[in-house]
This record gives sequence, C-alpha cells and structure tokens, in this order.
Amino acid sequence: MTTTNIAHPEYNYKVVRQFALTTVLWGIIGMSVGVLIAAQLIWPALNFDTPWLTFSRLRPLHTNAVIFAFGTSALFATSYYVVQRTCKVRLISDKIAAFTFWGWQAIILSAVISLPLGYTTSKEYAELEWPIDIAIAVVWIAYAYVFLGTLAIRKTSHIYVANWFYAGFIVTVAVLHIVNSQSIAVNEMKSYSIYSGAVDAMIQWWYGHNAVGFLLTAGFLGMMYYFVPKQAERPVYSYRLSVVHFWALVSLYIWAGPHHLHYTALPDWTQSVGMVMSVILFIPSWGGMINGIMTLSGAWHKLKTDPVLRFLIVSLSFYGMSTFEGPMMAIKSVNALSHYTDWTIGHVHSGALGWVAMISIGALYHLIPRLYGKTQMFDLKLVNHHFWLHTIGVVLYIVAMWISGVMQGLMWRAVNADGTLTYSFVQSLEASKPFYFVRFVGGVFIVAGMLVMAYNVYKTVRGAKPQQEEYPEAA
Repeated sequence: MTTTNIAHPEYNYKVVRQFALTTVLWGIIGMSVGVLIAAQLIWPALNFDTPWLTFSRLRPLHTNAVIFAFGTSALFATSYYVVQRTCKVRLISDKIAAFTFWGWQAIILSAVISLPLGYTTSKEYAELEWPIDIAIAVVWIAYAYVFLGTLAIRKTSHIYVANWFYAGFIVTVAVLHIVNSQSIAVNEMKSYSIYSGAVDAMIQWWYGHNAVGFLLTAGFLGMMYYFVPKQAERPVYSYRLSVVHFWALVSLYIWAGPHHLHYTALPDWTQSVGMVMSVILFIPSWGGMINGIMTLSGAWHKLKTDPVLRFLIVSLSFYGMSTFEGPMMAIKSVNALSHYTDWTIGHVHSGALGWVAMISIGALYHLIPRLYGKTQMFDLKLVNHHFWLHTIGVVLYIVAMWISGVMQGLMWRAVNADGTLTYSFVQSLEASKPFYFVRFVGGVFIVAGMLVMAYNVYKTVRGAKPQQEEYPEAA
C-alpha cells in the first residue's frame, strides 16, 4: 500500500511580520509628533522659529502618520494574516504583497519629507501632492489584487465576515482616493483640484468622512471580528448580526459626509441628508459594538487576567461611545455649539486613540508572538502597564477636549444685551490653555505606553525563530 504526501500550503507570514513591526514604529513616531504639536499650543516657542517645525506643517504630518502609517500598516498586517488563515490558502502573490509593503513605506517616507517642506494640497487627510497620490493609487490597487485575489482562490466555500469588512474598506478607499484626488498639476509638486467651491468641499468631505467611515471603522471592524473571538476563545456572539452590521454600515456610512459642512455654502438639503444618515448610522454601529462585547459571554472572567483581551474589549467601548457622540454632533442644533471647537478634537481622538489604536494594539499583541512561534508576549505585566498608560492618557485627552470645546462654544455664542460679543476669541483661547496642558499630559502617557510596547515587542522577537510555515486551520 502506497501513501501520498499531501502538500500543505505555507502561509506568507513575512509580509505580515514586516507590517506588524513597522506599525509599532510608526505609532511611536506619529504619536510623538502629536505630543510635540500639543506642546506647541502651550509653548509656541517649541517651533524653534523653523518653518518645517511649525504647527501648520507638523499637524498634517501627525494625522497622516497616525492614520496612514500606523493605522493602515496595522490593517495591512492583520488583513494579510486573517485572509490566509480564514481562506486556508497562501496570499495569491508574494511579490506583489512585498511590493505593497515597500511601496507603502516609500509613500510614508515621502509624506515625512514633503509635508514639513510645505508641499500640500491643503485638503484634510488628502494633503499629499499629486505624484504621491498616484503612488498611493498604484499600491492600493496592488493591495486590492492581493487581498481579493486570495479570497478568489480560497479553499473554503464560506467567506468569513472579517474579510467582508476588509474587502469593503479596501475597495471603497480606492474609489474615495481616486475621485477626491483628481487634480491639474502645474509643476512637479503642485496641483489644483479639478473641483471648485462648494462642490470641492462636498467631494472632500465625502472622502474625508469616509476615510474615517471605511478605513478607520470598517477596516478595524474586520480586525475586531477576527481577533476578539480568537483572544476570547469564544465564537462571535451573533454571526447573523455581524452580516447585518456589515451591510447596514456600508449602505449608510457613505452618505454621512455633509455633516462636516453644516452652516456653510453647501445646499441645506444636502446638509440635512448628511445629518439624517449620520443619526441612523448609530443603529448598525451599536449593533456591531454589542456583538463584539457580547462575544465575551461566558468568558468575562478572562478580563481579569488577560490584558490583551482588555485592550480589545475596551476599544469596543470607545467605539460605542464615539459612534453615539458622532451622530449627536451631526444634529444641526448640537453642531451649532460643537463645530470648530475642541469638542470635535475630543471626538476624533476618542475614536482614533480609544477605538483604532486600542484595537490595533490588542490585535498586535495577539499576532506578534504567533508570528515568531510563541504563545504570548515576552511580559504580560508590561502589556498590562501599557493598557493603563494608554487608557489614562486617552481619558485625560478626551475629557480635557470635551470641557474645553463646550466652554469655547458657549463663550463664542455669548452676547451682551446690546448684541455685542461678551468674549473675544483671545479670551476663549486663554480659558482653554489649562485643558491644552492636560491634553499634552495625556499624550505623554500614550507615547510612554507605545515605548513600553516597543520594548516588549523587541524582547518577544529577539532571538525567536520566525514562524515560516503554518498549516491551515479553521478560523
């Protein structure tokens, strides 16, 4: 009787490791720039009278670094890992996957150089100039090919729900970027949008809000639907709800952008559509949050001893809070108070630092040991220290901005009996200064936590033999 060896595909973990480790690096850099510009708002001399260190140039560098370097690298790492394990097949092309890694790092470095030098389109979250925009489109299309191509050759009939969220974010971000970045180049590093006036604003915030909606929400929900059940060792609370969550989210989110443009030249009916869709969006968002948290049913005790799971679950609490706050702030009467104030900054960072950063950190703490043939991080106590440093930092940050923002809104709209303004803008700025200091302290806590993580990651991977082969298993 003869036997035949059945070849098992090896998973490509090299590109996953590369993106995972650079995620930690870019997280430290992007958040450190955030702390620097927070400090500049308290001590303006910290720009050192140097043009490329001014707040106006470092702030877009900060946002691009934390969104596209830290956050998107985490999405690359986890999506490549999840799609292989749930489809039981290797990535469709190792070379193109490697191209996405090196191409994305080149794009990030070009942003690090060009933004401080003042090359900018001035469009929020889309500041990079036209040559870099083209590079982003090329790398992103390659990413879509690798991810969707791997789905196409899967060895399972079923597509796990995490892959639906990843695929939805990849395809939608490609469309958003290509449409919003349409421009006319006037030289090698300057271009002007082909759109004008209110149309340009509407296209920009269709892009800008859905960069949040699909990249910073849908993509990270894909992360949540894989890593929360894995770390909790429990099935998703309701798989049916996860599918409803996906279709409701992708159907509604795309309409919410106009809420950024209340009380502007945008037609009033368009503003109202954005408001209504934003309020409705609360329902699927909370459905997903509840689904993630309830996955711990029967395993709540694990939160006492598992700091990685704590990161993942607390991130969902911040997700729920942010997706309640966002629809409320989209209501015109609330927006009249909140818009242009630090309340908006607090809201953005409760989502970015509470939801996006914490789910990414938790996923990396689950992922990195397994990529190096280990069961857990070098020191779980350090993971616990990181959790508390990050959580305290986020709470200090967002509470300070909430108080400062509401105070600003009330001061700006206060009028005397004769109709004149009660407070000048400078007075509102002076009143905000103590809260800016609290925000700075919160940022220091967060960066300190990332440095603890970097040390823990270094100790985990040092001397470890990378996991080269992984036999397929159920997700």
